[in-house]
Amino acid sequence: MFQPLKGIRVIDTSQVLAGPYAGYQLALLGADVIKIEVPGVGDWTRRGGQMPELSEAGMGLSYMPQNASKRSVALNIKTEEGRDILKRLTATADVFIENMRPGTMVRNGLGYDDMTAVKPDLVYCSISAFGQDGPYSPRGAYDHVIQGMCGIMGTTGTPDSGPTKVGAPYVDFATGLNAAYAISAALHQVRATGEGVHLDVAMLDTAMTLMASLLTSHLSAGWEPEPSGNEAWSRSPTSGCFRTADGLLMLAANNIRQIIPLLDTLGLTGLAARARKDPVAARAEFDSLRPQLDAIFLTRPAAEWEATLNAVGVPAGRVRKLSEMLAEEHAGTRQFTVPIEAIPGTTVQVPTAGFKANGAAITPRGPAPRLGEHTRAVLAELGISGKTFDALVASGTLGAEDTAAADAVHPRADATAR
Repeated sequence: MFQPLKGIRVIDTSQVLAGPYAGYQLALLGADVIKIEVPGVGDWTRRGGQMPELSEAGMGLSYMPQNASKRSVALNIKTEEGRDILKRLTATADVFIENMRPGTMVRNGLGYDDMTAVKPDLVYCSISAFGQDGPYSPRGAYDHVIQGMCGIMGTTGTPDSGPTKVGAPYVDFATGLNAAYAISAALHQVRATGEGVHLDVAMLDTAMTLMASLLTSHLSAGWEPEPSGNEAWSRSPTSGCFRTADGLLMLAANNIRQIIPLLDTLGLTGLAARARKDPVAARAEFDSLRPQLDAIFLTRPAAEWEATLNAVGVPAGRVRKLSEMLAEEHAGTRQFTVPIEAIPGTTVQVPTAGFKANGAAITPRGPAPRLGEHTRAVLAELGISGKTFDALVASGTLGAEDTAAADAVHPRADATAR
């Protein structure tokens, strides 16, 4: 298996999407990721999602996609004993992830300086909405707020619709990927220098990098992007969204090597011949081509156009629903997701790493953990067990797994031994 981070331990105190998704990427790559959760509460995504039976069991669909392959420790870091235990755990780790508002961890004695005092070569990753400095730094935010502020909404939709949010929480997940990328790089830096690294990963920064070409064009040429609807970014008349006999087709014929076979396939052979002879002169005719293309594409179904155009080297794709894409053979071949058992008899699909290594998808090694499932085992590694462990549970510092509820939703082989 491709596990380049095997042997790396990550303490993940983050909640919801961006931070946990970063930890999940590291877990996929082989790291031992220990998720720190509030006793009796846990990550609030445990109660979210479209399957009530999973939400009631604290294993909701909102929680599963970014928490497989982790271990869960229920630890109250608001108590002095809890903070001490977290520091002791961090001393055994290589990476620490937090996504509190800037300054919160410092005030709790768990900031970068505090944690590198116990682990000098620690990679400490702070994930926030706006970063650790700047006027907006103290603010909190969620994906859709960042989308509204960064300019993505201003370029999405049409002049009639006005600014439109991107449907999925792309900024959250992209921030998680950005953090995992930064952590992987920082681990290499630590190996080279032996010194700790404090990473400052912000949702707004990530969103801006997703618009790299827009930033460059605006700052360099003063160009202000406008909503482009479903049209191609190139604004080429031979690219964009076209109505067909039964749906929409996205087409990308941006260069002459794509435009000529497109014209031939659509029966516009005269223009294709002129384009072969003098591409520069022919481009003047392309600007008035859109009405003809609109009429031609209406004559056949989108799937036929997709197959025909791709066969001659013209990128084209029928606009699909998510369910349609996932039902196709290609989705299975690429293995976008894999099944894991959430509770007995209920399997859910969780994402893979988004790339393959040596021809194989990078998949989770185990299911997402129940709240506090590994508290006893992880704390035993620190020498905290027996009466000491029980006393910490009684004080509210630790949350021992509710064995009765746990066995009801996810029995383990050793349940009778508890």
